Amino acid sequence: MMNNNYEYIVSSLPDINLDWKYGENASFGLYVDRIRTQLSDSDNRALDTLLEGFDGSNLNPEFYTRVTKAGNRFIREYFTFDLNVRNGKARFLNKAFGRPVETDTIVLQTGEFAEASRLEAALSASDLLSRERNLDRLMWDKITEITTFNYFDLEAVLAFVAKLHIIDRWLALDEEAGRAMFRTLVNEVRGTFKGVEYVEPKD
Repeated sequence: MMNNNYEYIVSSLPDINLDWKYGENASFGLYVDRIRTQLSDSDNRALDTLLEGFDGSNLNPEFYTRVTKAGNRFIREYFTFDLNVRNGKARFLNKAFGRPVETDTIVLQTGEFAEASRLEAALSASDLLSRERNLDRLMWDKITEITTFNYFDLEAVLAFVAKLHIIDRWLALDEEAGRAMFRTLVNEVRGTFKGVEYVEPKD
């Protein structure tokens, strides 16, 4: 089994923020693969769990039940927060469209959600792209909070991957892709709340 050298791993990673961009020939997958080669089997399993949660099709009650009880603190706290955010989004939309407030939520015992007011403010943004950006900033700040005292350990590595995933999503968007994202979000709402009409803003 490989002995992890977290100090070397973390020191080799770039210092990123929400406006950071990849260098030439770099990508999310390249960074993840590079990190993988330096982790033990057990740590790679924790990384696998994090990556699993980036795929929306996996986000069901069974997944959240498992990850909110995970042995790794970052995995546990990150996905507890993620679930609270997703439930908050569902409740916000349910209230807006007159549906029962708990429709489409996954109810687990996750404790107090201290960021509830900030989430509601983010969801109240005037346009959907701003809303998504605000939600990502909320998640970014939570990742930073979770790892405040983690410098050279697995939690720091997982936090980097989680933040890089946020960056990667936005780097994939150009102006046309942004409009496509808007249409996708609108269609998601239309698919859930029948009869609601939205008009895309004109230039």
